[in-house]
Amino acid sequence: MIKILNSLNENEIFQRSTATEDVSDKVRDIIENVRVNGDSALREYSKKFDGVELNSFEIEHSLLKSAYDCCDAEFKQVLEEAAANVREYHKEQVSSGYEIKRDNGVIVGRKVLPLERVALYVPGGTAAYPSSVLMNCIPASIAGVKEIIMTTPPAKDGTVRDDILAAAYIAGVDRIFCIGGAQAVAALAYGTETVPKVDKIVGPGNAFVAEAKRQVYGIVDIDMIAGPSEILVVADKYAVPACVAADMLSQAEHDKNATAVLITDSAELAEATANEIEKQLELLPREEIARASIDNNGKIIVVDNIAQAIEVSNRLAPEHLELCVENAMDLLDSVKNAGSVFLGYNCPEAVGDYFSGTNHVLPTSGTARFASALSVDDFIKTMEYTYYSKEAIIKDADKIALFANHEGLTAHGKSATIRKEF
Repeated sequence: MIKILNSLNENEIFQRSTATEDVSDKVRDIIENVRVNGDSALREYSKKFDGVELNSFEIEHSLLKSAYDCCDAEFKQVLEEAAANVREYHKEQVSSGYEIKRDNGVIVGRKVLPLERVALYVPGGTAAYPSSVLMNCIPASIAGVKEIIMTTPPAKDGTVRDDILAAAYIAGVDRIFCIGGAQAVAALAYGTETVPKVDKIVGPGNAFVAEAKRQVYGIVDIDMIAGPSEILVVADKYAVPACVAADMLSQAEHDKNATAVLITDSAELAEATANEIEKQLELLPREEIARASIDNNGKIIVVDNIAQAIEVSNRLAPEHLELCVENAMDLLDSVKNAGSVFLGYNCPEAVGDYFSGTNHVLPTSGTARFASALSVDDFIKTMEYTYYSKEAIIKDADKIALFANHEGLTAHGKSATIRKEF
């Protein structure tokens, strides 16, 4: 059963769940094998880990449209509406460059350029996520990325679920490869005979995928190292215990290392929510996973007031933060660290996972202190430029040389002053 804490014990409150298995050596071996042996290594791992032998890793693009056409009409409509919401939200993130022209003939500026080719990793395993296709692909498309690649683990029969393919069609994925795990990350980072090398890899995955992304960073860019899912609910005495419990379980069902936390100023709500969690757990198809998460990592913290709850939340910097309180919008400015904030009694974090348009690829493990949700900005780079006229370099050459000489870099200074002679 979930723990109820009545004191702000640092060790109990701020301890986070971490995966215990160290997979770094295994991942290193996989990456090196794929780097050296390319497609043959990928075939080896497909057989070993996925139980399939594939003649071709790439899915024919025509199958995306076929999957979309065959998709359940109601689900197709929901996918389309969700995609429209994601596009509407992310279009506001588009940034532009600028240029400054000075009177002395100097021009300085900044260009915003889309990445050429990016890859989206879409998990398989215990759950497959068409929502992740939308969340990763649409911002890349809006940024102007030239080619969007997707990899996802194959099912036992070597196929990919139709709802994943339908989401890829709606979102605008260019190419899909049936590859999962650390081997997919390696293939995307280094390229193989059939899998193209990309500039950036985004999307969540298991511990092997996360570690592979960590190890190839620098060869390619990545979005973040995602840890276990987290939800923190701040609730007052007017919150409905059944709703709070349901919201906490929405993250607990992700995996056994997920964390669900409630902070409340009401001892009655704490007790009622704990009881509701037990009731609802018994009804979940993924009860075993959710129960392990709740028993090992879940906690309910009783504080003196909601201001103190926000204080604790800011220190925890959760992935998802729900403010199930009166006048929730008034508290938004008090929140300093959170991946995504859900306001009011009627806003479960699932609306952000699927439908509101905000991105669900979020910083975990307290990294919301310095990291942000996936956005259009993740799929661009910026390039600076400078132009100097003859008049301008003559005017500034001695100042540049003075600065350079103070650093002991006289050749830097000479490169400026020599132009006064010609």
